[in-house]
Amino acid sequence: MSKVHLTLQGKGGVGKSYVASLIAQHRMDKGTPVSCIDTDPVNSTFCQYKALSAKQIRLLDGSKVNERYFDDLMEMILDEDGVDFVIDNGASSFIPLSSYLVENRAIETLVSAGKSVVVHSVITGGQALMETLSALDRLATQFSPEADLVVWLNEYFGDIRDEEKEFKEMKVYRENRDRISGVIRIARQSGDTFGKDIEKMLSLKLTFDQAISSEDFRFMAKQRLKMVRDALFSQMDAVLGNGQKDLA
Repeated sequence: MSKVHLTLQGKGGVGKSYVASLIAQHRMDKGTPVSCIDTDPVNSTFCQYKALSAKQIRLLDGSKVNERYFDDLMEMILDEDGVDFVIDNGASSFIPLSSYLVENRAIETLVSAGKSVVVHSVITGGQALMETLSALDRLATQFSPEADLVVWLNEYFGDIRDEEKEFKEMKVYRENRDRISGVIRIARQSGDTFGKDIEKMLSLKLTFDQAISSEDFRFMAKQRLKMVRDALFSQMDAVLGNGQKDLA
């Protein structure tokens, strides 16, 4: 069963495109054919990863979803068999697109056509914590239970805590734990070593494999990137599955 991965979060700048790139890299690493789509009308970061060959589709017409463009995207997904889609959506399109998906029963349509739908939402520490938690709650309560919901805890901006409560102790998780199929942690890296390496890789819009084979990174930097990649991919194996065998 091929999968449709949707990144959805109402807060910008929380690492959503990075998560989309990680999903695409993970599936490609496991031998799964991948088609990447960038629908962000403001910041098309996903398209800047040349190795992922993401196509750009602008789903919004002003503040509304353009039905023709959305229908084109659905047809593209439905026509492709044996391919995982990774679709990165912008923060500005979060409310109109999520509402449109619900109103048009798009998830149910994809599932009835034999696709598995996975919705990914990023939670981040710092000032954006409450806003990202609110968006997650919206997805958990409004989206069809036929879609898996994966939470990414991005610690780049700080520990994800609310009054000393960790994520799984928070109200949004406790009330929606039956809807959340997995949690993946993007650990905060030390600034002078791991952190610098990751920031450089992201600024150049390189995949892990590209950075590890690039002359722009020294030997120990490459080793640190391998460690980060392997730690993330191990979590993703457990939550997202392990490649081509998922299609059997």
